[in-house]
Amino acid sequence: MSFEIVTVPCLSDNYAYLIHTQGKTALVDAPEAAPIAAELSARGWTLDEIWVTHHHNDHIGGIAALKEMFNPMVRGAAADAKRLPKLDAAHGDGESFDFSGVPVQVLDVSGHTLGHIAFYLADAQAVFTADSLMAFGCGRVFEGTMEQMWTSLRKIAALPGDTMVYSGHEYTLNNAKFAKTIEPENADLLARLEKVKQASARSEPTVPSLLAEELETNPFLRAGLSQVKSALNMNGAGDAEVFAEIRRRKDSF
Repeated sequence: MSFEIVTVPCLSDNYAYLIHTQGKTALVDAPEAAPIAAELSARGWTLDEIWVTHHHNDHIGGIAALKEMFNPMVRGAAADAKRLPKLDAAHGDGESFDFSGVPVQVLDVSGHTLGHIAFYLADAQAVFTADSLMAFGCGRVFEGTMEQMWTSLRKIAALPGDTMVYSGHEYTLNNAKFAKTIEPENADLLARLEKVKQASARSEPTVPSLLAEELETNPFLRAGLSQVKSALNMNGAGDAEVFAEIRRRKDSF
């Protein structure tokens, strides 16, 4: 089974994603309608479904207009249905649904918001994480707890290493510069930082990213490692406590 996954830049630094397979197209998040509609038109696709990760306006702002244009089915989290546009299907953690013959697993990744979900397509080796796990980083913890966010990130980290991570924003260069402050001697991190600098200089998207690479370079996934705890003078601290310290440092970076 073949998949086309198209990155659609929106607003100033958001990404939406079109997933096309077996003649049908789904959209993950809708920051704004115009660039998404233009991409669909250019490819001769219609829009069959919209999958919503969380309630922030820079992820749902284009849904109403796209509903008028294409009348797609809208899916989102049952736990956050009251704050989302009207859902045609509401899903909980661990549930799966079928899209054009492809199973899609829903993962609760609360932390950035309560009720934030990710969509995992094993057949496409892809997970759509929006503002939970990001390239070289993770989202701010606005509504959940640090422990919730750490649990959510570990859930994503447990996916196969060859999974591509499609996150919601172009924050990678700043995230990478911060990561260097946590592990300045991490050779994999330094090499990846140079690649990100080059891509950013060419105004190229730096997402998606490979999960295996995130595990080697993303400090938010590495909070449980002894070398990271040592670098932070937190030997003996719990993994979630170390994660919380890294997140606090990033918040003021």
